[in-house]
Amino acid sequence: MTARKTLQLRDPSETADTAPALKKKGRGWEISEKRLDVLHEQARELRRHSSEAHKALAKRFAEADLGRYKFTRHMVIGSAIVDFGNHVLGLALAIDEEGQDDTIAKRRDKSLEAVGVRVERIAAADILTDIDAVLQRITIAMRERIAERKQKAREHAAANPNQHYSRPNRSGGPRRNS
Repeated sequence: MTARKTLQLRDPSETADTAPALKKKGRGWEISEKRLDVLHEQARELRRHSSEAHKALAKRFAEADLGRYKFTRHMVIGSAIVDFGNHVLGLALAIDEEGQDDTIAKRRDKSLEAVGVRVERIAAADILTDIDAVLQRITIAMRERIAERKQKAREHAAANPNQHYSRPNRSGGPRRNS
């Protein structure tokens, strides 16, 4: 009888530290359309059967006016499904439930960090016991990401003085210089 092979995850320290190159397959990730469909179906199923901590945080996000910085529940980013994701900020929130595999979570976090998505881990028990403190942590993380993005934009503008990104004229009238 032959020995059966089992799938095992490599230790995160063994994987490459460089960010993977984005391909023109699977919305910028090297993922087949079939795999993306499966991921979106899994995310849809997770939205239908959310935990109590997830529902509580989703309710608070729905009540808050976050403008363009809204969080999407069970967002698919690459080949990962994060509990809450903000595409504009490149910020993902992961709720640590009791009994989940930390090895897989750390590997997912590392791959997301490699492509510029910052992952904030939040314990489910913290959400259920003191949601205001959790929301304060999330607000601080959002402000840090906004500051990082603005700093990178300033650095890019300084390094590329001939590039001009004018905002579109949304009022419909003639453009005025104030």
